[in-house]
Amino acid sequence: MSGAAASAAVPPAFLNSPVVDAPDLPTPREGLRLLPGGGLNDALRLGRGMRLRLLAAIRALLADPSLAGLGDAARLAAVVLYAKSRAPEGRKDDLLSYIWGAELGRWLGMTESTVHHDVLPVLREADALHTRMVINDEGHPVGLDCLVMPLWRAHQDVGAAHPLALSKVELAVLLRLLEALFGPGWAPEGKEATPPGLLAGRTGKGAATDRLGLLLMVLNTRASGWLQLCGGSVRKKEGRGAATLSRLLGCSPSGARKVLARLTEAGVVSRGRKATVTRMNGRGRVMLLPIARAYGRIPTPVKAVQSPESDFSQRPDGAGGDLAPGQDANSLGTPGVCGAEGAVKAGDQERPDGAEFHADHASVVTPVVPLPLSGGFSGEGRGGEGRRPERACVREDQAVNSEDSAAEATSAVAEVGPLRGEKPDKSAVEEHGGQHAAGAPASGGPKAVAGGKTRQQGRVDLPKDLGLRVALGPVAWLWAGLNRWQQDQVVAAVNAELERLKDLLMQPEGAPRLLADRLTDRLEEVGGEARVSSPFGWITRRGLVQRPACSDVRCDDGIRLDTGGDCDNCGNVIHIRRARRVQLAADIDRELPGLGVAERRRVLEDRLREYAVVEAEDFVRRREQALAERARREAARAAARERGEREREEAAAAEAVRQELPCGDCGQGRSAGLCEACGLRRRTEAAIVEAGLVAATWAADLDDAADVATVAAHVRSTLEADIEATHQQFLGLMEPGELEADPVAAASVLAFNACQTVEQALPEYRSSALRRLGHTPEAEEEARRAYRTEQNRRWFRANPNGADAVAAATTAADAARECTAEYLLTVRLEQLRERTADRTEQPAAAPWSARLTELAARPLDGETAGAVIA
Repeated sequence: MSGAAASAAVPPAFLNSPVVDAPDLPTPREGLRLLPGGGLNDALRLGRGMRLRLLAAIRALLADPSLAGLGDAARLAAVVLYAKSRAPEGRKDDLLSYIWGAELGRWLGMTESTVHHDVLPVLREADALHTRMVINDEGHPVGLDCLVMPLWRAHQDVGAAHPLALSKVELAVLLRLLEALFGPGWAPEGKEATPPGLLAGRTGKGAATDRLGLLLMVLNTRASGWLQLCGGSVRKKEGRGAATLSRLLGCSPSGARKVLARLTEAGVVSRGRKATVTRMNGRGRVMLLPIARAYGRIPTPVKAVQSPESDFSQRPDGAGGDLAPGQDANSLGTPGVCGAEGAVKAGDQERPDGAEFHADHASVVTPVVPLPLSGGFSGEGRGGEGRRPERACVREDQAVNSEDSAAEATSAVAEVGPLRGEKPDKSAVEEHGGQHAAGAPASGGPKAVAGGKTRQQGRVDLPKDLGLRVALGPVAWLWAGLNRWQQDQVVAAVNAELERLKDLLMQPEGAPRLLADRLTDRLEEVGGEARVSSPFGWITRRGLVQRPACSDVRCDDGIRLDTGGDCDNCGNVIHIRRARRVQLAADIDRELPGLGVAERRRVLEDRLREYAVVEAEDFVRRREQALAERARREAARAAARERGEREREEAAAAEAVRQELPCGDCGQGRSAGLCEACGLRRRTEAAIVEAGLVAATWAADLDDAADVATVAAHVRSTLEADIEATHQQFLGLMEPGELEADPVAAASVLAFNACQTVEQALPEYRSSALRRLGHTPEAEEEARRAYRTEQNRRWFRANPNGADAVAAATTAADAARECTAEYLLTVRLEQLRERTADRTEQPAAAPWSARLTELAARPLDGETAGAVIA
């Protein structure tokens, strides 16, 4: 059965019914009561058969065509709803899963609004999910009944043999596994609380991808805890673990590497290398730490990956480094694998490629906090970049804290810090500039500063926005030394500068790179990051500030921001200044010949200073004029706005007064001077007069007023007869007494019908007049001229009576006849309007107040009332 057929087989009451009753619905966690025991380890201990059964079901679900091409959030939502579906028991409703939007958002790590706007509509559009609103007895929505269409089609096509047709116990095991991995956790009243899953705190962007990746990795992991990696050749940059995860998720190896890094940071994944006899780097491995703990496996020491780009290897055997003989890493407080598996034994550590052994020497300094060093090498505090400092005191205080970094230095700052082997006289906590000691924790909690106060320590990592990361890349170390407030101010300043640069550049996407180059140049001027004593002040007041050398807004230190080349305007300024100096020197030579070199230079400098003063005064004057002109324009704009507002208010008041006026023809109140019925009557009368004049243009002698009046009267009588026929037809359609119920509306309808009748007849009178005028002598003469002219064209002279020549001449003659008829109609209408203007002008209606006495004296019998209505 195809997807369309399966959709058609779904009960119509479920597909299109938005509301159903909600009694007898099971609770969302009813299926979990079938499994004994509890806890994280119980949920993660899956037998091989159960694990393979669940893996086949998840693979079949994600491979369904309706989920192909959808995002990870939509696919994870389908998995969750599939796991929450009730086991089939022969009824169609048994395949439903009950949930509500906020709860599904907690499962996916996103907000309820995102679920309703970006997840559920996508699944419905792809025909992967059908939903039905559930309401209670009071009519309030309490949730959604969801039908996962791949599950429905599996039961319709194959039945119990399909991988998606899990039993009730298997679905409960899958749901419990999801709860252990990323379930939001519950605390029901009177019942045992369900703790949140391992990734319950991972929310926001990429949370659904991380959760789906962890689920697939767990189902592909044996009881040993090691993930089954893919075979074949893989890219060295990503590694085999990222390649395996990319195949599971269906994404690129680069994206899988980022997911793997986030899972490593969350403490659920550990990446290492297989031990070799030569103690060199072996084949990479990925361990699922929750699986290893659930089965009671003691994981072999693995390499703690600090970031996707840089690695810190374990200390090999025999390399004493900074540790005394017999002292292991645990003596310094070094945790085990990801800080959760105990101390790492020296005998299991490995040496990175090309790393030389260190000789034994004294430790550097007594740390303030336990050092999370991987192997105890001296100089390891320099971070993952492994760069050599410019001098002994430079960069000893820097901790290169990346997203996954665990190695931090503990020496003091460059200005007051000791060299190796020396002991500091005071704590390494800096009391100014917003920096923190390199050995301080990298968390965002409060820390002590001068005066006994505390402040919120800033984030070590750069902002997640790619543009901000590129722009602030050169000052990443200074960024780590800022507190939260200072970092927020820097982000705001960088965003403002980026927006300004985007307006100046032809390619706005290059603004972050341009700002990064500016910060790099500024750092080179001061001698590097270590020379910056006040990071916040330097970044906001010097590093980010543009320094134009001329009046061009695109100039920055003599360089054009949009092209990257030398500023042409700066060259012009320099040329003008040099020309002025040459001119002043020539004037001095002409006015004061014979001066010595020193005296001539002094006079030249004096005149240059005088000229500079005059130029500065002129600049001040022009600036004041510009400010005054700007103030004048602002005042003019304000006055124009006030005038416009005042005119609008006056127009609104006049319109309000006009709306209160009674009708000038019938006296109906609040008709804006003319009610609808009377306005339609005026339009009808004007159309009748126009139709009479159009007919008179060809049917009457224009010089005989009586003849014109006769034609107009005939047209009027004809149109009035048509109007009367229309009225009678309309009255025949009305119910008895319906017009008397609302006389005003009835009068408007009748007037509208009359107006429509006349206006529809007017084009017919006009076309008839054009046909008649087209046969007048004037039109015939113009047609003959056009015919002969077309025949005399040079391309028809050889055969003027040919078929082509005759056709072209006939077309030209018809066009000339139509133009002449239009002209005659326009001219004759102008003459008729001028001659009949006095006769057709309607006399001014008497004021309504003057007609009240006459109307009051009239008897209001049935005939009079009918006449008024008509």
